[in-house]
Amino acid sequence: MDFGRRSVKKYNLINPKIDELKKLVSSIADPIGFRDRYGALISLLTLRMEEGLLQTLVQFYDPVYHCFTFPDYQLMPTLEEYAQLLHIPVADTVPFSGSEKLPEHSSLAKVLYMKKSEFKNNFTTKGGLPGFTAKFLMGKVSYFSSQGCDIIVEHLCALLFYGLLLFPNIEGFVDSYAICIFLSGNPVPTLLGDTYHSIHYRTLKGGGTIVCCIPLLYKWFVSHLPKSATFWDRKSGLQWSQRIVSLTQSDIAWYSRVLDDVKIIDSCGEFPNVPLMGTKGIISYNPVLARRQLGYPMKDKPPNILLEGIF
Repeated sequence: MDFGRRSVKKYNLINPKIDELKKLVSSIADPIGFRDRYGALISLLTLRMEEGLLQTLVQFYDPVYHCFTFPDYQLMPTLEEYAQLLHIPVADTVPFSGSEKLPEHSSLAKVLYMKKSEFKNNFTTKGGLPGFTAKFLMGKVSYFSSQGCDIIVEHLCALLFYGLLLFPNIEGFVDSYAICIFLSGNPVPTLLGDTYHSIHYRTLKGGGTIVCCIPLLYKWFVSHLPKSATFWDRKSGLQWSQRIVSLTQSDIAWYSRVLDDVKIIDSCGEFPNVPLMGTKGIISYNPVLARRQLGYPMKDKPPNILLEGIF
């Protein structure tokens, strides 16, 4: 990749409006238990994101190999890293494919703790997908919180996190895709698919709006950056592009020991890469390029057959 003069592409990274979600946290009586049951979703609300860092990251996306290629190293989000950051393991089940059907209305109303009349009056369609407004679901959280129904509060709060934070689509709306993924309990493959798909196709188009879980992508990238005060010094006068380009492979935090006992998903059947189905479409990623991130050495350049561009 040529790192001489490069054109800078304009990307919009849409951050979810999380003020209302932050208010919901106070309704959760047992945050530690919530983390154990639903993952580290609350931590995504408390991130202090440095402006311009992710805009710089996406400039380095390599559409040929589906990773971020820097002058001295390559990085790519992986299933294992996303699972570790979210504290949600990748389940041994078929992930979201987009063809799932919601349960029958009576069953869905029951699992979401709604009366049939409430369900019928508030189940609506936006952007071609059925779902519920965030305002309605937040009202349900407030009601059950006032009744001391902590388990139901956690359940509905987690659903709101899925719809507004993990899988944002229409502002203020929790659509059927988010509901299906929430009920499946296996969000990580879809989250990673959304990340790659959105960045990849915006890169091919030369810019645009990236729609995925921005706080999770930010948390992933920061986990690999140096922790030194020099790198993060706001008064240095250096742009993020200058700081990142100056890093070498020895500066990167490559591997988390948390992954020591995690089974690595590095292929899919006879295919040497991994297909990811996001809420917007399918794309592949190439775990062979992430061997170093996952604690394994890379001795030689991988054969091209292991670096399929499209699954």
